[in-house]
Amino acid sequence: MKILIIGGTGLISTAITNQLHERGADLTLYNRGRTQVRIPPGVKILHGDRRNYAEFEKQMQEAGPFDCVIDMVGFVPEDAESVIRAFRGRIEQFIFCSTVCVYGGPATRYPIREDEPRRPVTGYGANKAKCEDILLEAGQRGDFAVTIMRPSQTYGEGGTIVHSLGWRTTYIDRMRKGKPIIVHGDGSCLWAACHISDVAKGFIGAIGNPLAYGRCYNVTGEEWMTWNRYHEGVAEALGVPLPRLVHIPADVMAQIAPKRFSISIEIFQYPSIFDNRAAQADLGFEYTIPWVEGVKRTVAWLDAHGKIENSDEDPFDDRVIEAWERHGKMLAEELAALDA
Repeated sequence: MKILIIGGTGLISTAITNQLHERGADLTLYNRGRTQVRIPPGVKILHGDRRNYAEFEKQMQEAGPFDCVIDMVGFVPEDAESVIRAFRGRIEQFIFCSTVCVYGGPATRYPIREDEPRRPVTGYGANKAKCEDILLEAGQRGDFAVTIMRPSQTYGEGGTIVHSLGWRTTYIDRMRKGKPIIVHGDGSCLWAACHISDVAKGFIGAIGNPLAYGRCYNVTGEEWMTWNRYHEGVAEALGVPLPRLVHIPADVMAQIAPKRFSISIEIFQYPSIFDNRAAQADLGFEYTIPWVEGVKRTVAWLDAHGKIENSDEDPFDDRVIEAWERHGKMLAEELAALDA
């Protein structure tokens, strides 16, 4: 089977590439060549910009045919329309990497199934939902079989550990130095993360699989954790005591620094737990790497590559914590005086 991955060197796609290479797949990657490559030698790579649609479609005409195309970097409707032009009637299956952000929040029921109404609250999720619609319609027309994959937080070697302020690795440095950690809300909202190795196996299980044609699948973590437990797991992986957790409501975060806290305001404040049973049944998807073990692997990679930033050089967290606690004390004193 000839497989093309559009992307192939990102976090999830590197894991897919490596696993397919180990299986001896006839594999080609298409990307701009700007990302540091963490794939084995011998994998064929075509360079180009898929956003230059005319040139991309010409390159695909010349490069094919392929049995299966996996699109890891499709983000806007124009990307979906372009791949239809490029591959209509020329491939058996098109696998699209979407996201659980298409569901938005809060959900109507938990755990979230694939038939959950899609009500994205971010531009990223809204565009992914539009891509899904365009591609599924192409599948219904018979242009090619379509499979939609919806990962959630995916982490591992080559990436980092996300937190209430995003992706900066100063979070890990703060943990190691015993500095307080900002947590959105009261820390009781549920979350789940999945290591890249497990997510990749889900994608591979969909390749050439008739059960997956015309279907959407959650491929997410199954170790449902409160955010407080999430941070406990990180501390355990680092071998340090859990620092003090400072809980700040998401609506306050939105007033303090909407850009810095955007991921908590838009996504993390909602429970994010998903039903993977369809992927388990059809694709052989399994959650095998526990959270603490996965964090150890990720941090080991970050340490080995000098990727952990010095938190002393970014005082933002400490300034927010100081202001939050100062005003909280003032509020308590004011209310106490009123009650006296």
